[in-house]
Amino acid sequence: MTGTRRSPRAVSWSIIAALLSAGVLIIAFRDFEIGRMPSILFGAEPIWLIALAASIPMEQVLRGWKWRQILFDIRPVATLRLFSAVMVGYFANMMVPIGLSPLVRAWLVARLEGLKISTVLVTTAIERFVDGIVFSVIVGILVIFAALPTTEGNLRLGMVAAGGGSLVLFTFLFGGLFLVKRHLIAPDSIVGRFVTRLERAFGGRLAGIGDGMVEGITWPKSHWRGTGVVFASIAMKMISTTHFLWVGLVFGILLSPFDYIFIMVFSGFALIISRFIRIPGGGIIGSAFALKLLGIADEEALTMVFGVHSSSMILVAGIGAIAMWKNGLTVMKLRLAASESIS
Repeated sequence: MTGTRRSPRAVSWSIIAALLSAGVLIIAFRDFEIGRMPSILFGAEPIWLIALAASIPMEQVLRGWKWRQILFDIRPVATLRLFSAVMVGYFANMMVPIGLSPLVRAWLVARLEGLKISTVLVTTAIERFVDGIVFSVIVGILVIFAALPTTEGNLRLGMVAAGGGSLVLFTFLFGGLFLVKRHLIAPDSIVGRFVTRLERAFGGRLAGIGDGMVEGITWPKSHWRGTGVVFASIAMKMISTTHFLWVGLVFGILLSPFDYIFIMVFSGFALIISRFIRIPGGGIIGSAFALKLLGIADEEALTMVFGVHSSSMILVAGIGAIAMWKNGLTVMKLRLAASESIS
């Protein structure tokens, strides 16, 4: 468990960062009128929350199916098992918020299927890199065809730079994996020597990591499975854009299709930046600012944001806890696994 224990400095920064995030929201939404809330809530149509509640896990079911296609030539794992692992990973990250999700889902699938954790972990990276490339392409479509909100800065130029940078980065990471694949276990290559030193430095914990990574760096041999990975990633993004459609309809707010894509993209970039600088709540802040830029009143904007993110947390916690229980797991076991399961 010591591998997942946070230092006092990290805890202190987390508290400061959380206060900074709250401060940014308070300043940006200082015109919030609490007196309007009763009329907003009493006029709500909660039936649309059913669609929201269905769309959140459906997105992750698609992630499980997409992951199955990547894993298929290594081991044909059932979509439901992979969906379960995804939700356990998200739940573990809620309990121990230090980025455990990919490692936990890889550890669980490897444990259930008799695979190396490094093998499964690399497939989760490939799945995420595909998501990143698809996200970048969607940013390009938004910039070219959509009428973006008017801001003081050049929003379009900023999105072009961010989208272009993301496309280059994720394409490089995706292609780089396959370029270094044969060098990982080649003793005469720089990469191979580095992996060998890594295995020796960490002893048994990283034994065989090179072989495991080589096995995990894969792409479906079947053309339709490879195409399915890309289309599943696109479908996931489209489902993601509907979250604010459903919660908006609860309060009688309907935007244009490109507006929902803008919310998804803007909050996505905010989430990436917040993770990089270790500030929590990036998705919440990003989606709140996106709605504000689209002219949604502060009261409706924050209520919509709270509706989407609280629904997501409740569903992830509920489904993740059930999946953990079915697999005989506890939070303590997940923490122990995270500290021991790199090999």
